Amino acid sequence: METETEVQTIFKQIVAGGGEGVMLNVANSYYYHGRTDRLLKLKPYLDEEATVLKHVEGKGKYAGMLGAIVVKNKTGHVFKIGSGFSDKERAEPPEIGTQVTYRYSGYTNSGKPRFATFVRKFTF
Repeated sequence: METETEVQTIFKQIVAGGGEGVMLNVANSYYYHGRTDRLLKLKPYLDEEATVLKHVEGKGKYAGMLGAIVVKNKTGHVFKIGSGFSDKERAEPPEIGTQVTYRYSGYTNSGKPRFATFVRKFTF
């Protein structure tokens, strides 16, 4: 592939066919075992809002701080969001009852957002 347009076209075809995304490799690079900056994962991300129902205390590094929030989205699914928070947000988490925006990558078989990650408190 030569252009971003070509990459996006193939990416959209793969996702439309049920694929999770594509892996982009630096041209002419050799296989490398483990994490590398020569390989980029391109996946679609969606976002939506949910209401904070509960705070879950953190463990280990985050003991005494926020570990996760329990939220309810517009479809009525209740789930935890435990990643995406800064240390400041963990020390001062979004209040119960507030709306938050989260990012996710599709849905699980039970209809919950897959890989939900906190983005920000929702503001009007």
